[in-house]
Amino acid sequence: MGDLKRLAVLGSTGSIGQQTLQVVRALPNQFRIAGLAAADNIDLFQQQITEFKPDFIYFLEAESRLANAGSQFLALDDIAAHPEVDMVVVATSGKAGLSPTLAAVRAGKTIALSNKESLVMAGEIITAEAEHNGARILPVDSEHSAIWQCLRGESQKAARIMLTASGGPFLYCTPEQLNGVTVEQALAHPSWKMGRKVTIDSATLMNKGLEVIEAHWLFDTPYENIDILIHPQSIIHSMVEFADGSIKAQLSYPDMQLPIQYALTYPERLPNPELPGVDWSQIKSLTFATPDFDAFPCLKLAIEAGEKGGTYPTVLCAADEVAVELFLSRRLKFSGIAQLVGRVLAQHKPIAHPTLAEIIKADGWARQKLSQLAEIT
Repeated sequence: MGDLKRLAVLGSTGSIGQQTLQVVRALPNQFRIAGLAAADNIDLFQQQITEFKPDFIYFLEAESRLANAGSQFLALDDIAAHPEVDMVVVATSGKAGLSPTLAAVRAGKTIALSNKESLVMAGEIITAEAEHNGARILPVDSEHSAIWQCLRGESQKAARIMLTASGGPFLYCTPEQLNGVTVEQALAHPSWKMGRKVTIDSATLMNKGLEVIEAHWLFDTPYENIDILIHPQSIIHSMVEFADGSIKAQLSYPDMQLPIQYALTYPERLPNPELPGVDWSQIKSLTFATPDFDAFPCLKLAIEAGEKGGTYPTVLCAADEVAVELFLSRRLKFSGIAQLVGRVLAQHKPIAHPTLAEIIKADGWARQKLSQLAEIT
């Protein structure tokens, strides 16, 4: 038991959290769950506690309702930084991932990062803290995992990064057609099984814009050297071009358990019979196209916010989080997400190289401003 890697899974009842625990089940001789944390689905969380018997748990506003079987209830940041945790899987969504990610980084942990908003909001701070404290950030997003795998063994940085995108369920829709999109249609992603928020972000292509910002920080790559390619088959997860024109690509079946496992077991690759493989006899073609920025304005908003830097990416994240929730609760049209986020960004007075306190303040301002604009609209 002493040789097992001790994991803390933050966001264990979400899509990435549940798939992380599936990998742990498939590789029982590799891992022990030291900590579990979640914000909702208390019944599933109780089942996870019973099954994995973690040392530490956190559940939002529900300590008294949990039969914790000896688990210690700790704050989220305390679990992320605990000395008896070897690796922290940050699988929370939105702003909730920022504080525990920083706590883990400052404790010098190895972090399997699925929460892209942390780097989007505070990439400058997080990467500096990681370097200062000897922390390692291992990407879990399939695109960033692909880039990471392509760069492994290379002594030079990438000359160009090509992030692939499925295009989501509305790839061939016009802006007029997108105006009438329903919640059910937006949640029906053609390739990936994800949480509700990231699924909507994938439908608007906001998610791909956030991934551009994340790639900028993870791989220290200028924005002008990061491209996006629409790849509906979702087999090539990203590509890297080097100075000599050579291109590496990482290909696999679109299943998040593979990049999760790669981060958890790095630098090893372990067999897992539960991971699906690609049936090449069924792959008739691999196609690529450039994105339509007119049909998907969220993508353009995200890239511009990343290029401007400062507190713009924070405002982007916060406004988008509120707008997506309004759409999911049927109080905002699908096309209204980009419209309101754009209006909030246009009214923002940015701060260059913000402190953490300034980032938190910008986040609160953006949430309040979008809510106000939504009431007026």
